[in-house]
Order: sequence, then C-alpha cells, then structure tokens
Amino acid sequence: MNPFSDPNLEAGAADAATLELPFAEPYDWGALVGFLKARAIAGVEVVMPQAYARAIALGQGQGLLIVSPSPRAGRLSVTVRFSGRADPPAIIDRVGRVFDLAADPEAIGRRLGRDPALAPLVAARPGLRVPGAWDGFELAVRAILGQQITVAQATVLAARIVRTWGEPLPPALAGRVPGLTHVFPSAERLAGADLSGLPMPRARSAAIAGLAAAVLADPAIFEPGGDLAAAIARLKGVPGVGDWTAHYIAMRQLRQPDAFPRGDIGLLRAMAGPDGVRPTAAALQSRAEAWRPWRAYAALHLWTGAPLVRSPAAPPSEREPDDRHAA
Repeated sequence: MNPFSDPNLEAGAADAATLELPFAEPYDWGALVGFLKARAIAGVEVVMPQAYARAIALGQGQGLLIVSPSPRAGRLSVTVRFSGRADPPAIIDRVGRVFDLAADPEAIGRRLGRDPALAPLVAARPGLRVPGAWDGFELAVRAILGQQITVAQATVLAARIVRTWGEPLPPALAGRVPGLTHVFPSAERLAGADLSGLPMPRARSAAIAGLAAAVLADPAIFEPGGDLAAAIARLKGVPGVGDWTAHYIAMRQLRQPDAFPRGDIGLLRAMAGPDGVRPTAAALQSRAEAWRPWRAYAALHLWTGAPLVRSPAAPPSEREPDDRHAA
C-alpha cells in the first residue's frame, strides 16, 4: 500500500495545501532520496522511491509534509497538512533547503568536471544535490549519534530517542500517513533527558546534552548563511562537535556549498590512487582547492560514487577525540 495515497492529502482538502516548487534541471531525485532513506528516523520520516514524508514542527504547530516529483518538468510537488498556525514562507524555505532547490547544477558541473577524478562522477549524476535538513538540532543530534558506529546503528538510536522523548502528533494528524507518529524532540525536551539507558558512551550522551544547552543559549546557531569559517568555529565550540561534524552540519543545515570534511575516510578512500594508497587529509584539502566554491558537492559525488559501509574513526588531528562519524 502506498502510504501517500490518502485522498484527504490531495489538493483541495480544506486542511491541506499543495504547491509546486521549481528547480534548475537536471535533478538527481533518486540519489537525494536514497541518501535520506538510509538516514530516515522511524516515526519521523518515511521515504519511498517517489515520495518523502515527515512529521514537522514549526513554531507552536506541528504538521505533515510530503514531497514528490511533479508530473511537470523542473518542479517538486509539496503537500502540507498543519495543525496550528502555519507559516507558509518558512515551510517553503525549509523544503527548498532540504531538497537543495536553489542549486545551479550547470555551474557546479563545469567546475567539478575539470578534475579527472570527479569528471566521470559528475557525468554519471549531473544533477546531484546536497541533501539538506529540516531542523538543525535534529541533524546535529543525528550526527553525534553516528560517531563511531554505522549509519544503520545511529538511525536505530535516533528512533529510540524519538519514541522516548519525541512529541506525539496531535489527533488531527495522527494516522494520516502510516509510519509518522512523532516530531523529533526539541532542545528543551532533551536538555534534561537522562540518556544513560541508551547503548552509547557517556561522552556521547554528554555531547547531546551540551548541544541542547547550546541551542537553548543561542537559538540561531543553526541559521543558514554567513561566513563558512565563522560558522565552523562557532559549531566547534559545542562540546562533542569536531571538525567533521561541524562541516557536515554546515553542508546540510547551514547550506554552505564549500563546506568540506577533509578527514572523512570515505572521501580519502574514494580519492585513493591506482595503487590503493589514500591521500592524507592535508593532501585532499589541497586537491580540493580546485573544487571551490563547490566542495560540498564534490563530497557528495565522492560519497555517492563510493558509499561508506561502516563509519570510521576520525583522523588523529581532530580537536575532539570522540568526534567520529557516519557519512
């Protein structure tokens, strides 16, 4: 059964709205939803080949969001059902960031295609986007959970957090889309949560608590835009957030197209020479200078072309010794 076939979610329903958002073609929908599916949090997100749905919270309201390719070229179809006072411009802005609708694939492709290592990847996926995030706090918690374990293991942990501390959808929304039951817990809910029952190191629990406190102290910490270097420095000031996690958040939440986690083992593996020898993080960073200002897209091409099976330990130069990641 297609969980998105509920006729009450179609355009024209009194409490649902559907619109279409444009993008510059080409657009690699398959790669983007594949990335999101591998990291989908049970209860919060449901991903199918032709649709992405999630529970959302914005302001004092909650809602359901469904995004799918439109029959019309160069557009995505977005359906929203909201309980409470909705903020349509804010919702549209966030959808645009999650699906990277403002990207210029031709400019990105021209720059990255000059590198012989990237050229075949760009040719294979000319419309590859950098998947964004609905909420910066949710993304950062997910990134911290993924330190030192696999993507799948981190996703299971995130689902446990949602079941325990997430806020159930209100009756008007509950059951509308099978699989969507909760919104991700806010920083307020996790700030005082006892995470000791979760199967992860104490340092990671402390990092999530520190992250929640940082968000409460500075609600704008995950606002997109601004200077990349300043954003990375600000994020690395949060306990448990090292260079990789900061750049990962900058790529997906702050929409920094030049963010680049130079020490990522997946990138180093992908750039190994014919003899199998990987470059050092410093050598990769030097090579990536030619990819500016689109290094985040280069990272996605390398990850997509050579996906990680297991998350690695971070390089020894990391500022935070426990900053380890799943790509």
